[in-house]
Amino acid sequence: MRYKVIKKQNNSARCVVCGTENKLSLNTRFYETEDGHLTCTFRTEDWHQSYPGRTHGGLSAAVLDELIGRTVCIQEPDCWGVTVELNLKYKKPVPTEANLKGIARMTRNTRKIFEGEGQLLLPDGTVAVEATGKYMKMPVSQIAEGDFVDSEWYLLTNEEDPEEIDL
Repeated sequence: MRYKVIKKQNNSARCVVCGTENKLSLNTRFYETEDGHLTCTFRTEDWHQSYPGRTHGGLSAAVLDELIGRTVCIQEPDCWGVTVELNLKYKKPVPTEANLKGIARMTRNTRKIFEGEGQLLLPDGTVAVEATGKYMKMPVSQIAEGDFVDSEWYLLTNEEDPEEIDL
């Protein structure tokens, strides 16, 4: 299915999932789509492995945690999610040295908590990992130390972003 991209979300400098200045990062990019989903693209490398040729399950969990946790930003751009609960179902091995995608959506939104679900997809579109999560809404001032938003949270504008994502 093709999804029209309406907005790109920010990246962090040092995050293991989306960090642009972290040489071990997955360099994930996040895109809001016209139907209210949040999608992501990233590439696994050999150094992300657990077993040879397989990405560590904790990294798959980290991507889905961030992907679902960012869905709140579609409705509440200044809100940040702090993980309360994350449940995963590993269905297929996630390869290293592969271009992968993910998709998530918010399933419940209250004043203090939101919930969502997401999937990590293999290059052929097969679901490799499914997740559901619950997150507490918090301002970034209660989560990050220092001037995180000013110094480490930014929109990457020097790349060509997709107009659509095929999942």
